[in-house]
Amino acid sequence: MLGKMLGNEYLLQVFKNIQDGIIIMDDSREILMMNPSAERLTGWEVAGRVPFCSFCEDRKRSEGENRCYLIENEEVPYFLSKMPTYHGKKIDVEMSTALMYTDPLNDRKEYLLVLRDQTLQLKEKEARFSKLMIKNLIEAKESEHKRLAQELHDGVGQSLYSISVALQAIVSYVNNPKLNTYIEEVRLELQKVMNDIKLYSYQLRPHSIDQLGIVPTLNTLIDSVRKVHPDIHIHFDTKFLDRCSPTVEINLYRVVQEALHNITKYAQAKHVHITLSKLEDRLTLQVIDDGIGFTKETIQNEGLGLKHMEERIDQIGGTFVINSARNEGTSIQIQIPKWKEESI
Repeated sequence: MLGKMLGNEYLLQVFKNIQDGIIIMDDSREILMMNPSAERLTGWEVAGRVPFCSFCEDRKRSEGENRCYLIENEEVPYFLSKMPTYHGKKIDVEMSTALMYTDPLNDRKEYLLVLRDQTLQLKEKEARFSKLMIKNLIEAKESEHKRLAQELHDGVGQSLYSISVALQAIVSYVNNPKLNTYIEEVRLELQKVMNDIKLYSYQLRPHSIDQLGIVPTLNTLIDSVRKVHPDIHIHFDTKFLDRCSPTVEINLYRVVQEALHNITKYAQAKHVHITLSKLEDRLTLQVIDDGIGFTKETIQNEGLGLKHMEERIDQIGGTFVINSARNEGTSIQIQIPKWKEESI
């Protein structure tokens, strides 16, 4: 019966070219006809039998009930299950069936079975979930950094400052030169600890990024790198004055921070050019150095920091492109379409 229907040229073309797997089977699950998509998806053959899916293999049945849920119910809307293929591997498919024809002479029935491969959709779903997890982890990490930085600055830092002031006051009441010298040594050591606390607080999360924005914070970061590495000439060019979304600002800061860390540690560069600009409706960031560069193999083996940079930019809807070659330096190109707070 269905074969006659497919004698229509238009229906035949639909049958052959549709992406879903189309199978015509009888009530014993013998395959009477199948389209190319079904053949590619399952590897089954005409005259073979459609195997039971995982759902039918495991489901509880009443006495006399057909094991095949699709045949038992004759017409079933789409549902998900795993279906064995010709090589034994089970694939996730979306299935439905419809009773198409009943032979009036012998009551033999023919069913239309539709299979839709869910593997790609499941992978896309897993990728979306993975991106969401990464986004939440990054946000949680930054939130914790902000809390710890505040605690170090306002809590520990202020307490140490109070101790330093108290030691200075004690010196004025003590007339023992030897003891005064010792107290002054303790106070100087305490000052070093306070400076370290201030540095750690800044590295966790600079206060200026929340108060002043990305440009002043990058200026401070670059100045600190210049002091430690005076042999590296770092040029920062920008006319950008706007405030970005807080999420964009902190992620851009972390990317520049990681890039400068990589340059000072590995690149052996003499010059670094950092450019932050607004081009039409997008924000662009470039970090270019004239260092020794690296190969793709280096990225694959040691490029965890680069991967984290890429993940950060991906989370704020931007594009991250890195180009490098041995002895030809490295360039990082970033574009962020939605950088304003109201656009995020």
